[in-house]
Parts: sequence; C-alpha cells; structure tokens
Amino acid sequence: MVLWVGGVGGMEADLVRRAGVRYEAIPAGQVHGVSLRSLPGNLWRLLLGFFAAYRLLRKFRPHVLFFTGGYLAVPVAFASRLLRQGKRLLYVPDIEPAWALKTLARFADQVALTVEDSRRFFPKHPNLVVSGYPLRPDLHSWKKNQALEVFALRNDLPVVLVYGGSRGARSINQALQGALPELLRQVQVLHISGNLDWNTVEASRQALPVELQARYRAYPYLHKEMGAALRAADLVVSRAGASILGEYPLFGLPAILVPYPYAWRYQRVNAQYLVRQGAAVQVNDADLVQQLLPTIQELLADRQRREGMRAVLVSLAHPEAAMEIVHLIQNLAPHAGATIAGGARV
Repeated sequence: MVLWVGGVGGMEADLVRRAGVRYEAIPAGQVHGVSLRSLPGNLWRLLLGFFAAYRLLRKFRPHVLFFTGGYLAVPVAFASRLLRQGKRLLYVPDIEPAWALKTLARFADQVALTVEDSRRFFPKHPNLVVSGYPLRPDLHSWKKNQALEVFALRNDLPVVLVYGGSRGARSINQALQGALPELLRQVQVLHISGNLDWNTVEASRQALPVELQARYRAYPYLHKEMGAALRAADLVVSRAGASILGEYPLFGLPAILVPYPYAWRYQRVNAQYLVRQGAAVQVNDADLVQQLLPTIQELLADRQRREGMRAVLVSLAHPEAAMEIVHLIQNLAPHAGATIAGGARV
C-alpha cells in the first residue's frame, strides 16, 4: 500500500491521484529564505503540519518513508522519528540540496543522489548512492517520426522546444515572442508556455503571418505528450530545475538553460553542472531578450558542437534511475510488502 503526503492545494495532487495512489494533504510553511514578515505564519503552519503528519502516520504505520525534499517533508520526518516508524530514504533531485534536504539527511538511513557531484554536500553521511534522476517509463518510448507526427511538424526543418516548466516562465515566453518572426523563418518552434501566459501566447500566434503559424506549435501544458516533445526537439530552451538532469541526458538533447533568478542558487548550480560538462549553454534571465535569438542561431549553425553536446548528455544518462530507487526502497524493508509513505516536494 502506498500513501503520498503532499501539500494543501499542491499541484501534484491530480497527478498522484491519476496514478491511482492515495493522496493526503498536510499544512506546511517554508522557513529558510523567507521574509521576517512571513516567518511567524510559516512556522505556525509547520507546527500544524507536524501534528497532522503525526496523526496520519499513527494510522498508516509505514515501513519505509521516501522523501524527495521540500519543507513539507520536514514535519513528516520529525513525526516519523518521534513515532520510531520505518526506515527513511531521502532522494536529492537538485545537485545542491536545499536546507530542508540537509535537515532530512540527518534522519535518513540512506540518501540517493542524482549526480556524483552532490556527494560533497553530505560528507559525513555513511550511506550515499548515485541513482540518477527518476523518470516516467513511458517518456522514452517515442520514435522521432512518431513524435513529429504528434505535433504535425516537418522532418526537414530543425525543431526548437521552448519550455518554462509546468507553470511557465514569463521572461522566456516574452523573449520568445519577440524573436519568433525571425526565428520561424529558419526553424520550427514547439512552445509549452504554461497556463499563466497562455492567452498572450495564443494572441501572439494568431498575429503571425499564416506561413509562419504553420511552423509554430504552442500549448499551455503537456503531460502524456511530453516525451514526444523532447524526442521531436533538436534543441531546447528552458529553466534549470532538477528534471533537466534526467530528461536531457535521456534524450541527448542539447540545451540553452535560463536559471530562474529567484530560486536562490539551485537552478544556477544545475545549469553550471551541465555547462561544465559541455552539454549546455547558459543565458542569464536578465540577458534573455538580447541573447535568445543569436544563441539559438549559433547552436543550430554548429552541428558538430551539438553532436558533441549530445554525446556528453547520453554519457550522463541514468535510464534505470526509477527502478534503482524502487530497489533501494525494497531493500530497506525486504519483508514489508509495498507499504510506503512519501513526503512530497512542493
């Protein structure tokens, strides 16, 4: 039996329930990196979250607790420790762990890392393993021709995927709108804008000449077709959340990364890791309007460089990461069946 513990109003709730997993929400508040004005209220929510987690775990009685980080997982971890319940597996998605992950590591029986570089942040933990970034098994099932057909794209023009995350990225959307008329004369663009800017993006698409509209595919959000979008693309422009460490290596997809400037340093560290490997190019958010178009044009014109980036990315891939984490969970409680409580990252 599996229980996923998420946040009140958490965006993951629908995805978890769609997968047939029981979902329970508890209150929680961020403590690290918030203003003094917000801190008292967040501390109160964190306390409420602890009591909610305590009541929930007393009923569920997990054999294994799997944490993926975030401030929501902290009250669940403290409650499980107080109740002396189960073994604890912590997964670190980003290269540099946030405050909550560093705190949770003290209670974890085992810590799984996305990349080897993260070991330096846990110098005293005795049980670290590099698992890679877990991905949906259906993500990699698309063939190139199938993927192009899904979006009615041609196979004789490059495809640039522009993606700002599930909620979108306004600065990326705005920079792309300014570059579209010239960019679409050379390539096809597959744009996942997020819901926040969808009306503006749709109006911009309608304003394009008809011949350019045929080269532009825009969507507010993709789920089942996300694997097709990644397979169809020859180059991607995106933020630098943890998923880039799993998805882009899996598809060997060269990237232009634009770290979100208000996410402390996690996205910047992720981006710089791939840049150092020679697998990506970084553009700062403040420079995006001036640099987006020439950076795309430069990479598309240099096929040899993109092939080198692709080869590096493939060497970094961990296609079996999800099963590796499953095995870690099973090994922590070999006689417990499938009873797991998950602390969600929100």
